[in-house]
Amino acid sequence: MAVYTDINEDDLRQFLKAYDVGELLSYRGIAEGVENSNFLLHTEKFPLILTLYEKRVDEGDLPFYLGLMQHLADRGLSCPLPLARDDGAPYGRLCGRPAALISFLEGMWLRKPAAAHCRELGAALARMHIAGQDFALSRRNALSLRGWVDLWDKSAARADEVQPGLENEITMELATLEDRWPVDLPEGVIHADLFPDNVFFIGDKLSGVIDFYFACNDFLAYDLSICLNAWCFEKDRSFNVTKARALIEGYQSVRPLGEDEIAALPLLCRGSALRFFLTRLYDWLNTPAGAMVVKKDPLEYLRYLRFHRSVETAGEYGLERA
Repeated sequence: MAVYTDINEDDLRQFLKAYDVGELLSYRGIAEGVENSNFLLHTEKFPLILTLYEKRVDEGDLPFYLGLMQHLADRGLSCPLPLARDDGAPYGRLCGRPAALISFLEGMWLRKPAAAHCRELGAALARMHIAGQDFALSRRNALSLRGWVDLWDKSAARADEVQPGLENEITMELATLEDRWPVDLPEGVIHADLFPDNVFFIGDKLSGVIDFYFACNDFLAYDLSICLNAWCFEKDRSFNVTKARALIEGYQSVRPLGEDEIAALPLLCRGSALRFFLTRLYDWLNTPAGAMVVKKDPLEYLRYLRFHRSVETAGEYGLERA
């Protein structure tokens, strides 16, 4: 989450008149994240999250995102629910942007997740994949191979400002992934951004999953690779195979991986590391001054990418069948 667009109290109170939430008591911006502008609201009836969708989010995709949350919640997954306006619409407009009110989930995200939390996450991810199988809408992944090339085209000329030799390294990596990327793995709806700050826990139990604004249709195992990158590296950038094993075991306790998915996992991890490196690099170079947003270091994911290049089989992630 982040804040790119500021709002004033009068405009917000007018916006809230279209919802059955009571009077506004307080609100504040949420600085974490990089995608949309988010605010925590307290109203007479309950706390809420207000999201203003910024330029990277296509308004035409909102029915997919908001509908998916409702679909998953109807199938027993704990995720935020969009509130309908008095006219039945799932979102309105505020400060010239599409804006939605989303229910508030109890719990907190973990700064230092342990292996037990990774196992919980893996099982929850698999349940989400199964629950999404009959979701009627679909959305292509705009941040897969073609999207990586487009992002790199916008950043390549300045890449060596971040680290010397980076332009050549990433150009070669993209060429390798384009040549070797899988084409026929099991597909479905994926979250595509399941970082620790998008997963809430109460104690050791997972209490909810938030922020579905990268959700799309892609390889299910690619979603798992994103989690391996986001949850299984330590602060010193070393890979924690104990956490990785727990994550994969949790996933397979609900949805066993196919042999083709297992074989592809090291390449998928390279791809997901590259995807987050490229978006972080673009934001690092282009985030406007004064935006209330925490910029994330792209070199973190460059180091992850280099680690995955050295991985030969999924056994190195703790998957005993590989």
